[in-house]
Amino acid sequence: MTEPKFRILAGVSALALAFTLSACSQAEDTAAAPEAEPMAAAEPAVTQTNIVAGAQASPDHTTLVTAVQAADLVGTLSGPGPFTVFAPTNAAFEKLPAGTVDTLVQPASKDQLTKILTYHVVSGELLAADIMAAIEAGGGTATLTTVQGEELKASVVNGGVQLTDAQGGTAMVTATDLDQSNGVIHVIDTVIMPAA
Repeated sequence: MTEPKFRILAGVSALALAFTLSACSQAEDTAAAPEAEPMAAAEPAVTQTNIVAGAQASPDHTTLVTAVQAADLVGTLSGPGPFTVFAPTNAAFEKLPAGTVDTLVQPASKDQLTKILTYHVVSGELLAADIMAAIEAGGGTATLTTVQGEELKASVVNGGVQLTDAQGGTAMVTATDLDQSNGVIHVIDTVIMPAA
């Protein structure tokens, strides 16, 4: 289920890069054979994106990217990591009470926004198989310590992985193992919250 979504994202990114390279090649009046070479180089470029670049490439994560920029976390999440990021979609942010996102991205709310965003990040690279193994080893629940410092619970509900936050709220993982050069992104359908 998640692999096709990643392939679509990778395919779109590869096509965009290929079109850009193709346009450059056409401007130089090169033959068709050299154009094939940049397309072969497009896939490594896609797999080498970091977590921030990966989120920026997704039309479903524009709110997250804006929030990461407002919290001044671009440098951190572009760093060597590795990190596991549970990335809420734009629709996940829309579930928050009206005006919440607008308030959080204001400079006066930077500390609160940073606390929320770093609650979505776990140090190290945890692939879906790693999370499932931890859930199994934990007797049905895995406890993950976030970069923010608080715990996040993972369990299996209706065949999918559910995250339970410090306030008792839940989010379902909707896409997994979006591999990046400095970690991995798992997409979630709800913004998770640390303790108040």
